Amino acid sequence: SIRLLWRSPPTVRPRDRSSPRRLVADAGTAPPPYPPMHQTGVMPRLASRPVLPVERTWRPDWPCPVATILSPLRRGAGDPTHRRDAGGAVWRASRTPEGPVSLRICSLDGAGEVRACAWGPGSTWALDRLPTMLGASDDPSGFEPVQPVLRRAWRRYRDLRTPCTGLVFESLVPSIIEQKVTGREAWTGWRNLLRRFGEPAPGPGEAMGMRVLPPPAAIAAVPSWEWLRMHIDPARSRAVVGAARVADALERTVGLPTDEVDRRLRSLRGVGEWTSAEVRQRAHGDSDAVSFGDYHLAALVGHTLTGEPVDDEEMASLLEPYRPHRHRVQRLVELAGSSPARRGPKMAPRTHLPG
Repeated sequence: SIRLLWRSPPTVRPRDRSSPRRLVADAGTAPPPYPPMHQTGVMPRLASRPVLPVERTWRPDWPCPVATILSPLRRGAGDPTHRRDAGGAVWRASRTPEGPVSLRICSLDGAGEVRACAWGPGSTWALDRLPTMLGASDDPSGFEPVQPVLRRAWRRYRDLRTPCTGLVFESLVPSIIEQKVTGREAWTGWRNLLRRFGEPAPGPGEAMGMRVLPPPAAIAAVPSWEWLRMHIDPARSRAVVGAARVADALERTVGLPTDEVDRRLRSLRGVGEWTSAEVRQRAHGDSDAVSFGDYHLAALVGHTLTGEPVDDEEMASLLEPYRPHRHRVQRLVELAGSSPARRGPKMAPRTHLPG
């Protein structure tokens, strides 16, 4: 019989990373058989188990336009957390309190029956909140538009509801990134954050290129130079990091009265009236939150309702009779309003940041 002796220690040659790990003995000897795994410390590569979906079917008491209701959650055409497939279904990648989730939501029939499939640790949490996410807690009763353009828009979008994701930090981060910059620059920063520090979405979301927002601790640890490489300046990055450090407290604002939510959000450094409203519209389902301070909104509302652009103060007067549905008016104007003619060049993205 032939007995092979091991030399201790064997010489380990650099391995080809395209092939499995293997040990090669000194030159001049036959390569030995693989030693037991407990001697090499090399464990076999196990095939990952497919993530199986969890499903839920829900029939709301109104024809639910899924894509229209969830459209405010999309941050630009290339948002890695939001997709729409060829069948019209909406895909969302989120970080829930129970972990990441990929969520596919579609309407099954004209009556508005909704089917959702979820993958990942946060599946149960996301499916439990599906009706609320699609605006089931939003009550449009009492909303009676006066202006003809609003009446026409309301007839067309009568099934519109305000979404309520219940994920405050997820709404706050992109809202801060969108402060005082062009949409193109803001959406580029958002994509960069997700691609550099996020994680692949569970299940089919990964193959679609979807990403999940990093956890608050990871965002708080991002160094200053990395924010600059993502085209996010220090004022905005400091606000995001500050929010990440109190993320747990932010999530506890869900379900509180609107005024209290607004007060707590605006107590954060770098969060003002506009940012608070943008978060409450999405995470808290606030149908009265108006994005005062928006670069375009006042002119759009004024041109739609009066034929002339107005400023924020005049817009507040126009919307005052519609409390507590002022955000509903804002959404109708955004969906069906007419924009004033643009007579100047577009604001160019800033080029002084590295990246």
